[in-house]
Amino acid sequence: MNAFIFDSETTGFNEPQLVEAAWLQLAAIPGLPVAGEFLQRYKPGKPIELGALATSHILDEELVDCPDHIEFQLPAEIEYLIGHNVDYDWGVVGSPGLKRICTAALSRRLWPDADSHSQSAMIYLHYREQAPGLLRNAHAALDDVKNCRLLLVKILDALAAELGRPVADWDELWTISEDARIPTVIGFGKHRGTKFIDLPADYRRWLLNQPDLDPFVRKALMR
Repeated sequence: MNAFIFDSETTGFNEPQLVEAAWLQLAAIPGLPVAGEFLQRYKPGKPIELGALATSHILDEELVDCPDHIEFQLPAEIEYLIGHNVDYDWGVVGSPGLKRICTAALSRRLWPDADSHSQSAMIYLHYREQAPGLLRNAHAALDDVKNCRLLLVKILDALAAELGRPVADWDELWTISEDARIPTVIGFGKHRGTKFIDLPADYRRWLLNQPDLDPFVRKALMR
């Protein structure tokens, strides 16, 4: 089973296009040995938004001779796509039919009392002394996937302690991630901040009838 940690830098949140892509291929769950890595910049078909410039520090003029963003393809052998808030990067590259493992959701599940669950915050939580060096190039795609791997090491350690055994394989980790992505508290609407189990029955029925409802919100309502 092939698992890849993937990260992208993009033109911004408004119909994002790829600017930089990086991945690490992980050979196995025990130890997370790296079997391959990739880094490439791409020329988008639209200007990079100021907010994205301030994050990635990648200028449009640096991308003139890069391949067009539509040329990027994930390796055909990928089965599991791993990332921090993985759905964003997955969506940028066309939402391929892959199983996604979200380290952000797993972090919220394992360390609920942390005041931030950003990848950088999690690196400070688990690698405090090394964090300034590790995060010097945060929001550069290759550095981000390497830091995501370090976070995944701690996630697997915490899950092993909880389960009383190591996580068996990528599919078990994906199953745990899927469960972690189901919210317990509603984050929108007039009942924002209310636990799903405490929502009025008529509101639950109304939400379930919304065609564009987030699939994980739907799962929370059906629990």
